Amino acid sequence: MTSPASTLPKHSPGADSADTASRADALTRTITAPAPAPAAKRARPRLRALDGLRLVAALMVAAYHYGGRDGEISEAWGSSPQLQFPTAHNWFAYGCLGVQIFFVISGFVICMSGWGRPLRAFFASRVSRLFPSYWAAIVLVTAVFALPVVAYEAVSPSDALVNLTMLQQPLGVDRVLGVCWTLWAELRFYALFALFVVLPGANRARVILFCAVWMLAAVIAEGANEPLLDLVLMPEYAPFFIGGIGIYLVHRDRRDLTAWGIVGAGWLIGQHYAVDRLWHAPNPDFFSYRTSFGIIAVVTAGFAAVLLVALGALHRVDWKWLTVAGALTYPFYLVHEHLGWVTVAALHRGLGLPSYATFGLTIAAMLLLAWLLNRFVEERLTPLIRSGLMTRK
Repeated sequence: MTSPASTLPKHSPGADSADTASRADALTRTITAPAPAPAAKRARPRLRALDGLRLVAALMVAAYHYGGRDGEISEAWGSSPQLQFPTAHNWFAYGCLGVQIFFVISGFVICMSGWGRPLRAFFASRVSRLFPSYWAAIVLVTAVFALPVVAYEAVSPSDALVNLTMLQQPLGVDRVLGVCWTLWAELRFYALFALFVVLPGANRARVILFCAVWMLAAVIAEGANEPLLDLVLMPEYAPFFIGGIGIYLVHRDRRDLTAWGIVGAGWLIGQHYAVDRLWHAPNPDFFSYRTSFGIIAVVTAGFAAVLLVALGALHRVDWKWLTVAGALTYPFYLVHEHLGWVTVAALHRGLGLPSYATFGLTIAAMLLLAWLLNRFVEERLTPLIRSGLMTRK
């Protein structure tokens, strides 16, 4: 640190009295000036390419729900999506892997946001981020499904109220939102990360230990076939969260070989689970056929895309509208499936619009609804909830 005297102007041995007075004044100002405030923590630059990747993953899932599977969406179209999209339905079927890409992104983001943050702040950030749009989506879908003109059955009032907790799945309660099973996986990941990393304080050694122990324990849980271990450790999804955490460590230091090893292990075991759960032998009785190569390719592309963001290779992808896209992704993901059924039925069967026009307009309608939720729900409730949870009594 520079001493106050070193900030004074240099002078020659023959300096006059005015120069001496000037130096004295400068010294007095230096001594009596208030101490500078501590330097603010440098804000992390926003990774807008990651926002764009979030939206791509959400659109993949939407394509799967609108054209890559059978079920309730067939009622909306009036026939199977195989007939609506004779060629594209096979490609849309890979869209379900957008969830695995979400989990990789989540591992990256949660490690980044939890690093150096106390448990209280971490908890407040997660609650204020997850619940405002979620509550709004629960109320909105419940209300729409209760309309007489809507053909889909609404859940009971009691089940709808339980859904507000986001804990409906372990309680065996009917889900209002079909996609909320992924939120249950996210909640368990947050709890594990908070307990074993955020609470004791995040550092490289602790994060690496967490990844190693979780991965090994998840593999043991799979081999033990013990429901309680499966519930806590999530063997099927753990490799994706862990891979994302490893990518964040690479983001901090690309020369970290251990971090690269975590990413590699996450990818290797993650693709195994993806193929094991989503591949089947060619069968005309199934809706669509995903090849094992195609599944591996999509999982690999997801890992690679997040890695490219982490390594700065996509730093040129810094368009401001991607921040908006990132903000819309979560509310879009929440409402797109069930309200998409209603929209598809209204546009395709009600107005007689062609399949692809209906598909595109439904996506646009859900994005508009997501913008409204972000603008009038998230932007108002999120800061209130966060500040309320951070206020010490």
